[in-house]
Amino acid sequence: MTVRFLALYETPTDPEAFDRHYRRVHIPLGRRLQGLRRYAVCRDVAAVRGGAPYYLVAELEWDTMDELRAAFASPEGRATAADAARLQELAPVRSMIFTVDDGVM
Repeated sequence: MTVRFLALYETPTDPEAFDRHYRRVHIPLGRRLQGLRRYAVCRDVAAVRGGAPYYLVAELEWDTMDELRAAFASPEGRATAADAARLQELAPVRSMIFTVDDGVM
């Protein structure tokens, strides 16, 4: 079983400023999170049924919920969360945490 953190960003008011900050500041912070197994950034997200597509989707993965909690409780996690608040000033974001049952298929 794995645990994922998903952040879904709406279109920013200033896409260049958002991209620059995300690439130069937020990704390096996120990559320092303890126990992080995978960090994927997805663009060109298309809505399948209704609603506007997201501008950017970030998917971070840990082996366990305890590892995710420890990562966000660490100094690196607090710095990443503080920067996420800055990013929210540039683009609205929704986030969620979920576990993945790898045994479905």
